[in-house]
Amino acid sequence: MKRMVCAALILGFIAGLMVSCEKKETAQGGPADKIRNAGVLRVGVKSDVPGFGLQNPATGLYEGLEIELAKRIAQEIFGDSSKVAFTPVTAKTRGPLVDNGDVDLILATFTVTEERKLTYNFSTTYYTDAVGMLVKKAAGISGLKDLGGKTIGVAQSATSRVAIKDAGDKIGVSFSFSEFATYPEIKAALDSGRVDVFSVDKSILAGYLDNETVILPEAFSPQEYGIVSKKSNTELASYIDGLIKKWLSDGTIAGLVSQFNL
Repeated sequence: MKRMVCAALILGFIAGLMVSCEKKETAQGGPADKIRNAGVLRVGVKSDVPGFGLQNPATGLYEGLEIELAKRIAQEIFGDSSKVAFTPVTAKTRGPLVDNGDVDLILATFTVTEERKLTYNFSTTYYTDAVGMLVKKAAGISGLKDLGGKTIGVAQSATSRVAIKDAGDKIGVSFSFSEFATYPEIKAALDSGRVDVFSVDKSILAGYLDNETVILPEAFSPQEYGIVSKKSNTELASYIDGLIKKWLSDGTIAGLVSQFNL
């Protein structure tokens, strides 16, 4: 009789444990079920931003803070950090890709703004930067006050243009803008003299700094980066936000920031 009671207790314990695990999996995995069923997490990332998202020309592999965050999300969903497919995006293409369902998430130095929140879901901010300016050392430009009549190169659909224009308006300095699809194109335009300034977030500019150029000390308009998901997919957005909050709290993101010298 005692053996039967013990056996029943053990079976009951195991059954309870299985139910508990199943509930936990459902609670954690529910929002990511569609991704899990597809067998891969599709993420739009930058391919030309050292430290955040860069496709290494020597290996063809992606590397950077945002790449590592994407891998960690894949680890949470699949238990396998390799189950992530990267799609290179620009400031102009990243929104439509998530809108059309071509990617599940965007992790691409995507600045959170109140206007953009009307269109996309953003996670809690995982990195904060500010708009800066990269110029040639020989140009004699020391700050915004020297940019009257100059041409500033910016990325298409980026927030840099508004940030710099607003700052110029405040001190009565006007200049023109030239938009480019990618950051390497802006840097090439600066090198060739087609633009006088390369403007984007300072941490991005750091990846394009060389012996002929300098990042000016001025900074404009804080840029807070968040992970973007489709506006209608609120469950996935909540799930991703929980991960970012956890990684901010436990030091995971701080470790990655240090690892990539950001």
